[in-house]
Amino acid sequence: VADQAAGQKMALYIVGGFVRDLLLERPSLDFDMVVEGDAIALARALVDKLGGRLTSHTRFGTAKWYLDVSTLERWNVGTFKHSNVPTFVDFISARMEFYAQPTALPTVERGSIKLDLHRRDFTINTLALRLDGHHYGELLDAWGGLNDLKNGLVRVLHSLSFVDDPTRMLRAVRFEQRFDFRIEARTLQLMDEAHNLLEKLSGDRIRHELNLILAEERAAQMLARLAGLNLLTAIHPSLPWDDDIHRALASSLDQSPPADWGCLPDLSAVSQRLALGYLLWLSRLNPSEVEALSSRLRFSATLKRNLMAASELMKDLPALQKAKPSAVFERLEKTQLLAIYAVYLGTSGAARETLNSFMTNWRRVSPRTTGHDLIARGIPPGRIYQDALSRLRAAWLDGEIKTESEEKALLEELLKSV
Repeated sequence: VADQAAGQKMALYIVGGFVRDLLLERPSLDFDMVVEGDAIALARALVDKLGGRLTSHTRFGTAKWYLDVSTLERWNVGTFKHSNVPTFVDFISARMEFYAQPTALPTVERGSIKLDLHRRDFTINTLALRLDGHHYGELLDAWGGLNDLKNGLVRVLHSLSFVDDPTRMLRAVRFEQRFDFRIEARTLQLMDEAHNLLEKLSGDRIRHELNLILAEERAAQMLARLAGLNLLTAIHPSLPWDDDIHRALASSLDQSPPADWGCLPDLSAVSQRLALGYLLWLSRLNPSEVEALSSRLRFSATLKRNLMAASELMKDLPALQKAKPSAVFERLEKTQLLAIYAVYLGTSGAARETLNSFMTNWRRVSPRTTGHDLIARGIPPGRIYQDALSRLRAAWLDGEIKTESEEKALLEELLKSV
């Protein structure tokens, strides 16, 4: 990439997260390239030379180069683990941004690398390494990012930063907690003055930032910090936080389900882990709050359905602890398993034991009699099938019957009424 930029006489920088993480000695696949020139033309030349796929946005002067195995082989990095190589590289023409009004998307004009770095969120993300020609490896620190990185400070570049983009308040907390830094005092003051702007942001933009937080190792600490700064209630008044939620998220989000539960979604998948994070966080909301929050944050239908199931189950738990196994089965039979698991993780004592008994034992109980047996006896298909088989299962669950002969006797009694 550097050679191509030098050949086209373009100044090329890798900026932001990669440089920050390099100096912190942390791994990073955050490859953002800033070009003083035509970024789209540079990316297109790389695709022509090395393969891959290109998407671009002329209005913003941006391009995304998607890499594939053949591209990596041309680079002679085929022996690398694919997890150590980015799947795409972003290219941006150095630019300035102007915000016509708070929370709006910016108007873009071409600019210098220094002005491009000034539009970024925090000083620690303004560091740049030049890559082209004999400038290779030169560190550009135009806005004091290196000093703040050494001192562990998250600092905005100007006093209107949060007005321009209120999501930066959420990112400030994410970086602070991820790196065990501190939000600089003036930046904290600006956050306090601007926090009401969060309610004007679209649900999609806020949800994206919350998704990023829930994907972090220190998600619980990040959300606790947001709550302490009154940023959660600024997003929506019903967003909860307390010590129980903190404990559940901190201890359970990456916990493996009990081995004998089976049938749970693959919690190693990013989407399922994210859904579990929301369920651990929000399952104590009542159904009307789930409805309002799902609308505000534009949750998917699947996530909303799981949240509603968890909310209703949390409400029913006190009664279920005292109920017969058959009543527990009837209540939970069609409940989403991820919702059951989230409520299980968020509870303790008798409530947790009830859910565990359902998952490990009760949901697997079935009568010996089947629909085929009823057909063989000449019983016309109808509601009697479901009623009889459900009654037999309940008898097994509640200990009314313990042998196959006792089941047959009970079945005969049930069929007398047909």
